[in-house]
Amino acid sequence: MDFQGKIVVITGASSGIGAMMAQRLAALGAIPVLMARSEKKLAEIASHINGSHSVYVLDVTSWEQVAGTMERVIAEHGRIDILINNAGYGVFEAFIHADLSEIESMMDVNYMGVVRCTKAVLPHMLKQGSGHIVNIASMAGKIGSAKSSGYSASKHAVLGFTNCLRQELVGTGVHLTAINPGPVDTPFFDRADPTGQYVNNVRWFMLKPEQVVQRVLTAIKRRTPEVNIPFMAAFGVKLYQLFPRLFDKIAYRLLNKK
Repeated sequence: MDFQGKIVVITGASSGIGAMMAQRLAALGAIPVLMARSEKKLAEIASHINGSHSVYVLDVTSWEQVAGTMERVIAEHGRIDILINNAGYGVFEAFIHADLSEIESMMDVNYMGVVRCTKAVLPHMLKQGSGHIVNIASMAGKIGSAKSSGYSASKHAVLGFTNCLRQELVGTGVHLTAINPGPVDTPFFDRADPTGQYVNNVRWFMLKPEQVVQRVLTAIKRRTPEVNIPFMAAFGVKLYQLFPRLFDKIAYRLLNKK
């Protein structure tokens, strides 16, 4: 795919992977459409983008906002070529101590946010006979670990949704990709790991956001159904699928660093 002139909607674009994605796409000639809840943060990110772009304040937990905002984008830009569902957050805490409202909130943002945005955009893509939806999931959606029950469950849901929808879209011209990164060095951990303990334990293993961005762009170009990164984590997923009990015993110390 040539990104020149493509209208690319990015949720969660006010920091981290989403912000870097917008900057990179603009450099490639695309027209990034940045969406997030914070108008101030969006304005700051947008100020560093060279090239055509637009900004919309959006809370993905509101169907009314999602539906109305996507309609505005289509009215103002004529179409949406690519949707990158990137909005999400995590809180790491043992389930017994976790606040139920926090678990509900993660599911509402991380999973239902993807569902709402996809529901709003997909009919237009089907009508135009083309499009690509990218769901930023997580290795946490493939392999569980202690203190991640709420977050992992939301990402498991994203992957289940993505895999089912991909089957429904065969032959429509609309493509679907799941991106499953391991830990990425972004502000995500400001909230997920405020003590910094987890980050310090896995810093050697953490991905740089530019690595994830590059893999997303490559996946869109190649229409890759799923990307698991880094390689060590992807290998771990395969091992877990084949030998789940053995993997749990071997990987316990490696995974439970929170």
